[in-house]
Amino acid sequence: MRDKKLNKSTRQRDNKFVLKTSLYILYCTFFIFLFISCDNKNYQPKPRGYFRIDLPQKEYVKLDTMKYYSFEYPAYSEITPDYYSLHEKEWINIEYPNHKGTIHISYKTIEDNLDKYLEDSYSMMIKHISRAVGIRDSVVINRDRKVYGLVYFLEGEGVASPLQFYLTDSVNHFMRGSLYFNVRTNNDSLAPVIDFITDDIRHLIETIEWK
Repeated sequence: MRDKKLNKSTRQRDNKFVLKTSLYILYCTFFIFLFISCDNKNYQPKPRGYFRIDLPQKEYVKLDTMKYYSFEYPAYSEITPDYYSLHEKEWINIEYPNHKGTIHISYKTIEDNLDKYLEDSYSMMIKHISRAVGIRDSVVINRDRKVYGLVYFLEGEGVASPLQFYLTDSVNHFMRGSLYFNVRTNNDSLAPVIDFITDDIRHLIETIEWK
């Protein structure tokens, strides 16, 4: 009987030892993995990625069907009338079907009211300031073509119109343009397209001629 009691006590002691040893190994393994994962000082979270955007080669054609002005526009875009202002025959849209972007062009003849057009242009731009984190402007002066104006670059992820401009000869002609996208506003992901169309707008400004 005594031997049986000793054997039973030994088994219990051994079982406790095995259990404690297993728990110790488990804890040690856990903390080793935790230490290794925390010791990687070079770890950096991956930046947010966006889908690749394919952009066409630059190519321009001349728009010479308007009564008061002409300019060169991208061959990969489409000229459409402003369907919301069909009575304004000189108002057009330069549409980018593959990128859901549109440059809205409006035109007015000046009749001693240049100040009003300048004020209206500024008011339309200022509506986007609340979502902008920065704004830059670029002055346009081309004395040979009698083209003067201002280009506004509005920076910020939620800005609906990241680029606006106006052009005038200060006597007879006044044109205003604004870039919009028919997609959810996210100018970080649209940055390559915005830069691409910005170059097209610069080309428009460089080639515009009054009639």
